[in-house]
Amino acid sequence: MKINILLPHKEKFDKYKASSVSITVFNNYKYSKFKHNIMVYGQDTINPLLPNNFTGIKDPILFFRSKNTNLAKKMCNIILSEGDKDQIIEIHNRPYLINLVRKCTKVYPIFLFFHNDPQTMYGSKTILQRQKLLKKVTNIFCVSSYIKKKFLEGLDDDHSKVHVIYNGVERKTKKPPKKIKEIIFSGRFVPEKGVHLYVNAVSGIAKHFPDWKFRLIGSTYLGSNSNQSKYALQNIKNFNKIGKQAIFDGFLSSNILQRRMKSASIIIIPSLWNEPFGLVVAEAMSNGVAIITSNVGGIPEIINNNGIVLDNIDQNKIEDTILKLLRKPSKIKKLQNLSWDNFKHTSEESSKKLDDFRKKILVKKQIIL
Repeated sequence: MKINILLPHKEKFDKYKASSVSITVFNNYKYSKFKHNIMVYGQDTINPLLPNNFTGIKDPILFFRSKNTNLAKKMCNIILSEGDKDQIIEIHNRPYLINLVRKCTKVYPIFLFFHNDPQTMYGSKTILQRQKLLKKVTNIFCVSSYIKKKFLEGLDDDHSKVHVIYNGVERKTKKPPKKIKEIIFSGRFVPEKGVHLYVNAVSGIAKHFPDWKFRLIGSTYLGSNSNQSKYALQNIKNFNKIGKQAIFDGFLSSNILQRRMKSASIIIIPSLWNEPFGLVVAEAMSNGVAIITSNVGGIPEIINNNGIVLDNIDQNKIEDTILKLLRKPSKIKKLQNLSWDNFKHTSEESSKKLDDFRKKILVKKQIIL
């Protein structure tokens, strides 16, 4: 029996460049009962997270050919060449590949994972496309109830195939970590992540709190600190004007980012778009960071009442909220305790839920587990 996991081409399943989908797949693997049966397929990389469970596929020679289609075809060729009838295929975030994979593999169960709004993705934008997907897959998994709602909007079909499995995060420490006087932002440097709101807000605060540090983590493109956009460069420039209190890190690997969160007192997550899940929120909670964030997308599901959630977030609201916390440290400590005590989106729990669905398929096929 084999479980085949197909990543989007843009994902780098790499120790030093992994982003959210790759990290989620890796975390689920670590706690899965079926880890010896799993093979991950993705773009070829030098330092794969799972060297023995990863098949790196080189890009097509002809540049105009779809790189995602190339991945799917190569995966299908490998599956068919093995002649194993007991296989499961799991496709992440590329609904338009379902037709190709179903046509090639015909009878194998297919799981489709949505990490983004289905109504914005090629292959699931329309009601008709989503209806067809339901007929061709065994299960659809969404990273939040918000994403599930977006998938089901306008559908009258049987919803029993659509489920929520929250992304899992691995807590790195067994007790609440010691905190330093530091506020951080971590995310892609794009307008919808609201990095400019963070930079502008802390620029007006820093001089009044000289014993506090302010950290900026991220880049325009995941996994790279090169080719920064004009938007990113302007915000980095404005941030550095704060002076010695400002620390610009750029993109960090997952392990280093966790160390930064471990020591940080406060994190600002000022998203302006409807975050499908909010992985940074879950990571912050696992490290007991006091959270200030926005009331958009799936974020409220993750944080619940364990942080400060701002409606219609803007620079002034962020600045006012930070000032209130810095003037009353007991409030920061209370938020840190809420964050730590109520963290529940663990990798172990996420992996268990996914394994339960895999197990149902295998039981139906009468495979001895």
